[in-house]
Amino acid sequence: MRTDPAIICLVHDGADRVLLARHAAWPARNFSTLAGFVEAGESLESCVAREIAEEVGLVVSDVAYVGSQPWPFPRSLMLGFHAVADPREPLIFSDGEICEAVWCSRAEVKEALAAGDWASSVDAPVLLPGKVSIARRMLEAWVRTAS
Repeated sequence: MRTDPAIICLVHDGADRVLLARHAAWPARNFSTLAGFVEAGESLESCVAREIAEEVGLVVSDVAYVGSQPWPFPRSLMLGFHAVADPREPLIFSDGEICEAVWCSRAEVKEALAAGDWASSVDAPVLLPGKVSIARRMLEAWVRTAS
């Protein structure tokens, strides 16, 4: 059986802000980190840089691997990364996948994590993925890490 690699990346400013994005098909309050599939012949680090540039128009640096998660839809392995970007740069949604993205402070992410997740009926401005998701685990770890 074949397994296709995919990356997921927590983009932060190197200090106290992280980028959260909403896929065009998701409900209005559902946000997460950015993700995409690795192309044939592409390194994981190059994929991170390409996906972030395609989805939100940012150039990233300091790409670092943080962990993985099996992702059965469709037979993938999700490889988690952190990367740094400049929040002063404009966000450009050029590939149509992402319709909204916001830079959030550590305190705002902590509040969103406490509010529940996408399955929650809580009326919060931002809802994040559930506990089984590597995206949530990366966000939880980032909140715990003081810069």
